[in-house]
Amino acid sequence: MTDTRRDESTVLFAEPGASLWWLLAGPLSAATMLSIQVSSGYGWRPLLPLVFLLLVTAFLGLQVKAARIHTSVELTPEYLRQGAETIRISEIVKIYPEADGDEVPRWQSARALGELTGVPRGRTGIGLKLDSDRRAQAWARKHRRLRAALESLVDGRAS
Repeated sequence: MTDTRRDESTVLFAEPGASLWWLLAGPLSAATMLSIQVSSGYGWRPLLPLVFLLLVTAFLGLQVKAARIHTSVELTPEYLRQGAETIRISEIVKIYPEADGDEVPRWQSARALGELTGVPRGRTGIGLKLDSDRRAQAWARKHRRLRAALESLVDGRAS
């Protein structure tokens, strides 16, 4: 029987996808609405601020949850997880150099890892050559850190 728990010390790179700080917008909108009511002379009427609290927090909660599922990144010595897709590091043959100049590299037309249709907004793609002559794009906000970690793993394996 294998142990399915992850050893957190082996995570080389991680991005959560979205910050939980966004959830503070619900209470802040409720406090703002309450202060507007009190300062305009309506007094303490908590119904509308409560509606703001619930609606804004629920809507942003769904958005944050979706972003944490679909745009999170985790790299360990064994695998790279992009959103809900996981590939083994042993499948990565090469990491293409960064795009520079006017010419668009061929890897930029490859599919993005994860279940999204492309590289998520605010992230930068990293070209990967996979086994069986496949290409793909890994992506991250801090793409240079992910690239460095991936290169150390792939180059270290080749040595």
